[in-house]
Amino acid sequence: MKLALCNEVIAEGRDFAAQCALAAALGYHGLEVAPFTLGDEPHKLPPGRIAEIRRIASDAGISISGLHWLLLRPEGLSVTSDDPCVRVRTRDVMYRLVDLCAALGGDVLVHGSPAQRRLPAGDTMAARGHALEIFAAIAEHAERAGVVYCIEPLAAPLANYINTLEEAAALVAAVKNPAFRSMIDCSAAVQMEAEPLAALVARWVPQGLVAHIQVNDRNKRGPGQGDDRFATLFAALLRVDYRGWIAVEPFDYQPDGATCAARAIGYMQGLIEAQR
Repeated sequence: MKLALCNEVIAEGRDFAAQCALAAALGYHGLEVAPFTLGDEPHKLPPGRIAEIRRIASDAGISISGLHWLLLRPEGLSVTSDDPCVRVRTRDVMYRLVDLCAALGGDVLVHGSPAQRRLPAGDTMAARGHALEIFAAIAEHAERAGVVYCIEPLAAPLANYINTLEEAAALVAAVKNPAFRSMIDCSAAVQMEAEPLAALVARWVPQGLVAHIQVNDRNKRGPGQGDDRFATLFAALLRVDYRGWIAVEPFDYQPDGATCAARAIGYMQGLIEAQR
């Protein structure tokens, strides 16, 4: 199984080279990069800097698995805005992030960004239509770039649009492009889904809907740092021969990012070894 670490977990006080070195030393196979950690306008990184980032990761013996937390920077983005200028700007940033992911050697982009997809009060049908139009365009761009763009179901009240895999499946069906799929964020799923994680894997991975997994506890800490148990999840992923990335994405780093990352991979490696 390919284990990745979301880089913002260890970004504070470390440059990208130090992040790669630490993640590789802990045993991760990849870094899942939050673009805002690369600068306030990550979609405008020059080719030389992109090549340098890819080389740094390669030299450390780690892959860049993809991108997540896509629309935090620059500010003012939204796929649901009623302002066409905002939507065009947002779409263009997303195009460039798809290109950035491909140039870095990544496989997948994870579209969480709840504030930038929030449905406004009132005419939500129009906002949903705006989002569908943008996601359909992004899917075509992702297909040409050779990457997969995933809409992430997120828990309410953080997000009020696409909270479950059923809702994600409906959007994916409307887009009708194999480069546009969904993923499982464990913390969100245990809060919003009627089925346990293993059942979600058994149901949706064979259908091709789920192209990525992020592991975290509902308490927002890393896997193994709360009451949620992940053994059945990993067993289910093995049963369906899941080949995608599994990324550690806590939000509450206890006692600190590096220790949280170390505990998470030790926990996951133990679960994987127990299945053999």
